[in-house]
Amino acid sequence: MPETGASPLPPTPPARSPLFRAEQFVWLTARVLEQRLFAYHFLNGAADPVETALDAYRNEDGGYGHALEPDLRGPVSQPLHTGRALHVLDAVERCGGQRVDRVCRYLTSVSTPDGALPAIHPSQRGYPAAPFIPVVEDAPSSLLATGPVVGLLHRNEVWHAWLFRATDFCWQAVESLEKSHPYEIEAAVAFLDSAPDRPRAEAAADRLGRLVREQRLAVLDPDDLGAYPVSPGYAPDEHHFPHHFPHHFARTPRSFARAWFTDDEMTRSLDHLAGEQQEDGGWPIRWRQWAPGTALEARPAVTIEALRTLRAYGRHIG
Repeated sequence: MPETGASPLPPTPPARSPLFRAEQFVWLTARVLEQRLFAYHFLNGAADPVETALDAYRNEDGGYGHALEPDLRGPVSQPLHTGRALHVLDAVERCGGQRVDRVCRYLTSVSTPDGALPAIHPSQRGYPAAPFIPVVEDAPSSLLATGPVVGLLHRNEVWHAWLFRATDFCWQAVESLEKSHPYEIEAAVAFLDSAPDRPRAEAAADRLGRLVREQRLAVLDPDDLGAYPVSPGYAPDEHHFPHHFPHHFARTPRSFARAWFTDDEMTRSLDHLAGEQQEDGGWPIRWRQWAPGTALEARPAVTIEALRTLRAYGRHIG
């Protein structure tokens, strides 16, 4: 017999809903950061615990390290880790203030001569890294590393001297793209979706959309993957899951990239995304699994992004 006056238990979500299954996966496998991000996005969690977990990855130089991006191991700050940290801060609406000033100082310290970011700073040498992320001296400027960071800072109305030359680099890189691959297009969209010059961004996005369709960089029919070639431009062994779908380019309906695809094409893409949820409740990573720990650490973040994309398009997740 229950005690008189006992508080009722909260309702249990349907056991088979995508959100319920994903929650079990997150509690079972995720790092503290992704646990708190999941709680923030789907369980009415607060932002402060997310920031506290993220601080564990921050270094004295203002950058982030410690395998925040799982494919780069070791303690040193890296542009990819720091871009991931900004993504987290943006997700919880904390991308501003002194913490971002420190980040921009770090970005300035590791920038290439033309003011952009390299994919990997040479300080990574000596620590484990994915075989498809080569560590080289005098690494060139990278749109993949720079575009998403510049886009996030503009979206949050951050003003810092570093942004001026980095923005110029992104415009030049995006507007000169002729042959590309899906990850580079994703980075370009991340920049264009928040670039301050909206007419220029819309024109650049329209040109990229035609390029994506002409070069068949997006899978429009998930039932016929063999009809879509693996794009040139990937590093060796990078394309374990080489194909990109419309939802990878247009993460939300507000993205410029949404106009690249018909309603039917986007519906098929989202159906495919929903169907990718695994038996354990998580979504798979779409790149080469080169070490057991990296795959385990990456999947919860991929799972959160999949759920956010489905929800952004009005899909029922539970």
